[in-house]
Amino acid sequence: MYRDPVESLEPLHHRQAAIRTLRVGMIGIGTVGSGTFRVLARNRADIAARAGRSIELVMVAARNLERAAGIVGDSVALTADPMQVATHPDVDVVVEVAGGTGPARDWVLAAIAHGKHVVTANKALLAVHGTEIFAAAREKGVIVAYEGAVAVSIPIIKALREGLAANRIEWVAGIINGTTNFILSKMRDEGLDFAAALAQAQALGYAEADPSFDIEGIDAAHKLTLLAANAFGMPLRFADAQVEGITALQGMDVACAEQLGYRIKLLGVARRQAAGVELRVQPVLVPAAHLMAQVNGSMNAVMVKSDAAGLTMYYGAGAGSEQTASAVIADLVDVARLDGVHAAQHVPHLGVHAHATNALAVLPRAAVHTSHYLRVPVHAVNQIQAIAASLAEQKVPVRQVALAAERPGMSPQVLVLTGQVEQGTLDLAVHALQARSEVAAPVTTLRVESLEG
Repeated sequence: MYRDPVESLEPLHHRQAAIRTLRVGMIGIGTVGSGTFRVLARNRADIAARAGRSIELVMVAARNLERAAGIVGDSVALTADPMQVATHPDVDVVVEVAGGTGPARDWVLAAIAHGKHVVTANKALLAVHGTEIFAAAREKGVIVAYEGAVAVSIPIIKALREGLAANRIEWVAGIINGTTNFILSKMRDEGLDFAAALAQAQALGYAEADPSFDIEGIDAAHKLTLLAANAFGMPLRFADAQVEGITALQGMDVACAEQLGYRIKLLGVARRQAAGVELRVQPVLVPAAHLMAQVNGSMNAVMVKSDAAGLTMYYGAGAGSEQTASAVIADLVDVARLDGVHAAQHVPHLGVHAHATNALAVLPRAAVHTSHYLRVPVHAVNQIQAIAASLAEQKVPVRQVALAAERPGMSPQVLVLTGQVEQGTLDLAVHALQARSEVAAPVTTLRVESLEG
């Protein structure tokens, strides 16, 4: 059985305004939604003490009402129409955890238009439609909170907005997709190739049947877009991000990176430069002794470099029902504290200049300046110096040259670590290198990140 939403919410009108319960309507009762309900119920007293008032889930929109009733019982009004939650007068804040970018946009904009705060864990929605959503929220003076959309259990949005509020952020870099980190960990620890590691991730539930968003880097780019907006006060620029996944990564490069003292991680990087912001997701080499290289399995980590605090690092679970619920409820506590105060006192949706016309530009790929790893197949081991000389001729600084450990049936492999060089210059050098007679097969290149202060 489930209650009629209109009848069941009516008594809430009679609560005193000053101490009135924050009434939550939720769209979606899947993995995240059910976790949110459980944690709210289990920790009700602690949450109320921290928020300064009770937070109560009063209404849920679900496709399967019978299943939803089995989760929330008869204490919550149920509806099959998400718009009823988004517009109901007895709902103060709408939690959107259904996912997607089409209907979810309409529900969120409807909630805002009706003066409701919004909490969401939907990174795709915000990365694609966030500029429109945040503009609407500013106009109505309501909060849009999304801690659960970025790094799940890691409170990185709060850290950027509040803990590091005094700082000028120089760069943010993170392992922000648990599926790809699990796959890369398996490739390194067990010597698996990409396909085998992906199959294991799917068997264990870390990867979806269609894992494209994860393994192509799109999920990480959605999250990086939000991190950059908060770090630098820039608009959401997902369409301008450079995105490269791990599908083409070979097990041999994972092994060669280890040989050189590095580990490969799918890293999202947002770095402020004089001419704009680097906004990129790709597999990179990280020094094996670095803390970021120790982040294994499905865990996430984000590192921030700022002028006053220096280097700070945040670590935690990157997926999970109650882990995401923790972030969703933290946002609800913020809403409970700020609801009713002047709109100017609300936690800002993004950075202070997110709607400015002179916002920072995103640097094109050719202008990104990093060190690089090259793996060059050659016909003979005595051709190693010819490879280094070719790169030097093309103005690419060479820090280290080595031969990869021999593998049965494979030609010799020359490994190169370069100094800092623009991507455009490196691309030209690799093109010239590829045309040389010594080179036996396509050259593999990956960026190298030191993640130093």
